Amino acid sequence: MSSRIQVLIPSSLLLLILAYMSVFYVREHEKAILFRLGEMVSADYKPGLHFKTPIINNVSTFDARVLTLDAKSERFLTSEKKNVIVDSFAKWRIGDVGLFYTTVGGDEFQANLRLDQIMKDAMRSEFGVRTIKQLISEDRSELRNTLLQKLAPTAAKFGIELIDIRVKRIDLPPEVSSSVYQRMRAERERVAREFRSQGAESAEQISAEADKQRQVIVANAQRDAENIRGRGDAGSAEIYAKSFGRNPEFYAFYRSLQAYQTSFEKTQDTLVLKPDSDFFKYFSSEK
Repeated sequence: MSSRIQVLIPSSLLLLILAYMSVFYVREHEKAILFRLGEMVSADYKPGLHFKTPIINNVSTFDARVLTLDAKSERFLTSEKKNVIVDSFAKWRIGDVGLFYTTVGGDEFQANLRLDQIMKDAMRSEFGVRTIKQLISEDRSELRNTLLQKLAPTAAKFGIELIDIRVKRIDLPPEVSSSVYQRMRAERERVAREFRSQGAESAEQISAEADKQRQVIVANAQRDAENIRGRGDAGSAEIYAKSFGRNPEFYAFYRSLQAYQTSFEKTQDTLVLKPDSDFFKYFSSEK
């Protein structure tokens, strides 16, 4: 009896070991490849529990989460043949795990090397057709989209799914910065002078138009004043004529009084007249 128990215990243990070796588990953030005697058999495994043949099959798992390639600073030539120092990074993950294994051996380090190289080649091409001003002033999203369109198909050949690529910083080498800033300053000063010139020209036009309108307004006012004054003089003459026609003697007397007032207003003036002249006729008239 005891010998039978001794035989059953190793058998049960062997069955447990075989059962354990016959299953493998794929986590949510992993991708797995099944090999048969070193040859890749299948790579399309969903997360969960799967079966394999012990000893004949073995399984390798790879991290399928989003990874970051932080590229080193690199110098690129612009279309002006000026150097710029660019810092960039890329976000990627394993797309086709089978292709990823056959091209880069499933090695994340090798994948980063390949991706870094194709990133630099694409950036060298894109920076070479842009000026420094365009790189600094334009929206970076356009450059990002262009790089993604170029790099995604190439990265896919290595089983890599390229998610994003960004340019963090664009610097000028010290030997270039001063000359570039001077040109930019000169350009801004030229634009400012042009704006000032246009403003002065507009001011002259506005001033000339205002002077013209002022002269027209003054001329119209003077014309209207002359017309009003003429009508007033005509009305006054008409009133005087009507008054003279009603009582000529009184009108002559009134006019003489006005002449006396005007003549004697200034005491320092001297008048040389005959006493019997018409000027003094109302002084000698008897009531």
